[in-house]
Amino acid sequence: MDMLKGDEIAEAQLTDWRKLAQGLHARYLVADFGTGARFVAAVGEAGDALGHYPSVSLGNGYVDLKLVTADAIYRDDEGTEHVVEWVTQQDVDLARRISEIAADHKVDADPASVSVIELGLDTAHSATIAPVWAALLTGNAESQGYGSPSDEIRDATGRVPNLWFGDGDEHGSPRQRFHVEVYVAPEVAEQRIAAAVAAGGTVVDDSDAPSLTVITDQDGNKGILCVAQPPAKKD
Repeated sequence: MDMLKGDEIAEAQLTDWRKLAQGLHARYLVADFGTGARFVAAVGEAGDALGHYPSVSLGNGYVDLKLVTADAIYRDDEGTEHVVEWVTQQDVDLARRISEIAADHKVDADPASVSVIELGLDTAHSATIAPVWAALLTGNAESQGYGSPSDEIRDATGRVPNLWFGDGDEHGSPRQRFHVEVYVAPEVAEQRIAAAVAAGGTVVDDSDAPSLTVITDQDGNKGILCVAQPPAKKD
């Protein structure tokens, strides 16, 4: 199934959901564990009907859901097909159904609270070092390139954050190469940046904002605040 582009996802107007990194994410607030369990059971039945399922985390007062297709098709500029982990129409269809189930169960969405953490590593040798990090992070060197046409490391079970490789120059002296990438809902990005700055951080690059905003701490360590796309518009 073909991956959906950002504008196609936005046009779906999934008001409960936010596109962060590769998938669709939602948080629903529940009064107690039993309410959450019943909601998750109903979501499972919807998944059975569509033959597709979300990842689920049930905690104290919330249910977190992620929708993504592990074998979406991406076509590059030359027309070559790649199997990637991304949002497809089946994710959109199930997201809509889950929103209906949430309304039936009287649980409210809290889309501004969703967040995803990924790791970035700047290197000039991603193909060489990727198997090492794949084995270290997931226990399997074959996790290199999983769900991506590049060298990125992704754990199919979602146990650890994805590791992306950024372009880095050859250099002899040590310097920071790792950074944290924080994906947040678009409506909270400005507040998150302001809070980091108020805490002593510095915005060092906002040329790609709001998609990417680079922030350093007082020691010069970098973090990147990421926004995948604007929020869905309400009718």
